[in-house]
Amino acid sequence: MEKKALFLDLDGTLLTDRKEITPGNRSAIERMLSLGHQVIITTGRPLVSALTQAERLGFNRPGCRLICFNGGILYDVYGKKMLEHSTLSLEDTFRLFDEANHRGIHIHTYDEESVLVEPLNDTYRVIRYCDTTLMHYRVIPDIRQLSRAPEKCFLIEYDEQERLDEFREWVLSWAGDRLAGVKSAPYYLEILPKDSNKGTALLKMAKLLGIPVENTVSAGDAENDMAMILAAGTGVAMINGTPEVRAAADYVTERDNNHDGVAEIIERFIL
Repeated sequence: MEKKALFLDLDGTLLTDRKEITPGNRSAIERMLSLGHQVIITTGRPLVSALTQAERLGFNRPGCRLICFNGGILYDVYGKKMLEHSTLSLEDTFRLFDEANHRGIHIHTYDEESVLVEPLNDTYRVIRYCDTTLMHYRVIPDIRQLSRAPEKCFLIEYDEQERLDEFREWVLSWAGDRLAGVKSAPYYLEILPKDSNKGTALLKMAKLLGIPVENTVSAGDAENDMAMILAAGTGVAMINGTPEVRAAADYVTERDNNHDGVAEIIERFIL
C-alpha cells in the first residue's frame, strides 16, 4: 500500500464548533495511522497552542506532525523537533503595530509561550482569542522591547470587518514583496512572510516525509486553507467552508465538521 499524508486544518475542519473531535473522526484517524499513513495538523495557531491540542487529541505519536503559524513552523510532534521555521523581521513587526494602533485595530504577536499585546490592546479581544487557542497572554509596555522576530502578527476586528480588508490592502501596497495577509476567519487577519502559507508548507512536509505530492490530501474550510487545498494532490473543502474554498476544491464533503466530515475524507481518499 502506498503511504499517504493527510493535512488537516483544526478549527472548522477536524474540530467541531465546540472544539472537540468526534468519535467517528478519531476512529478513522486511528485506523489510517495504524496502516502507516501520516497525519499533519495544519493550522494558523502558534506552536504552543497546536501542541496542546495535539496532546489533547492524542496526536503525539509516530505518524503525527504539525504545521503551525499557517506554514511558519514545521514540527515533528513525536520527535519533538523543529523541521522548518520562518519569521517576520522585527522592523516590519514594529511598523505593523504602529499602523494598526494608528487605525485603532487590535493587533498582537507571539513569543515561544504567550500571546504578546501592548497595553492598548489588553481588552476582551485578546481574552476571547486566548480562550479559543488555549493560550495565555502577556502585556509588554512597548512592542519595540521584542528581541526575537515573531512568526506572524494577528489582527482582530469583530464588528467592522472591512477594516481588516483595508489593512491588508495597505500591507500589500507597503510591503507586498515580502509580506502577505490571509484571513483565518472573517474577523481575523494574519500577516505573514510572503512565502509562508499552508500550501508551501505542505510541499515542504511532503518532501521531508518522502511522500509524492499526488499522495497528499488536504482539508480545510477558510481562506487560509486555500493554498494547501490547491497544492495537495487532492484538495478537499468542508461543506461548512466558505464558498471560495468550496469552489477551489477537488471535492466537497457531504458531512460537516460537527458530523464526521474528516472520517468521510479518510474513507474516500486514504483507506
